[in-house]
Amino acid sequence: MTLTLITGGNKGLGYEAARRLIAIGHTVYIGARNADLGKKAAEELGARFVQLDVTDENSVNAAAAEIMTNEGRLDVLINNAGIAGGHSKPEELTADDTRRVYETNVFGIVRVTHAFLPLLRKSEAPVIVNVSSGLGSFGMVTDPEKIESKVNALAYCSSKSAVTMLTVQYAKGLPDIRINAVDPGATKTDLTGHGHQTVEEGTDAIVRMATIGKEGPTGTFTDRNGEVPW
Repeated sequence: MTLTLITGGNKGLGYEAARRLIAIGHTVYIGARNADLGKKAAEELGARFVQLDVTDENSVNAAAAEIMTNEGRLDVLINNAGIAGGHSKPEELTADDTRRVYETNVFGIVRVTHAFLPLLRKSEAPVIVNVSSGLGSFGMVTDPEKIESKVNALAYCSSKSAVTMLTVQYAKGLPDIRINAVDPGATKTDLTGHGHQTVEEGTDAIVRMATIGKEGPTGTFTDRNGEVPW
């Protein structure tokens, strides 16, 4: 039995990834800030719920303690929780605006990873999947042929660049764990509000990297079609 935790798993890509992983035999914990929404999603999916706000150290630690008590380990951690932030023009963006996005998208990954490392190290094949974005790829946002180059979202894009670098550094420093970043691609969810892919297509890379096992790659950045430029 593979035990998987998905942060922000009560809707969108997290919800669909949970559905697909449950279908192939994973026992999935839905981590969500809102207990009512999280429990509802878990009941619909046949998952388990744990209250988890990635911006709150106490909440993250309590979630880790709960899963440790219930299960004794964690096999797969999917750092999916993220926010888009506002759509301020660069000249209007403040440090507080940026910090709000980073608290969830960047520091949230650090908090959750730190808290759950002891559980992951009790797994025979621990895996971490960090949900990044092509909007954090220098290669894509500077390529005029890519749709990502048309977006100017300073806080969000830079936060997703930070996610890919976190992934590389964690992979280098934690060689006993398979740690990879994924780009879901342009998928219409509550977060984005637009995109040409179905939510199933948007979770292809997440599901693939969540099921790689101990012989899988580490320190990579991929989407459903393969490698993404850094």
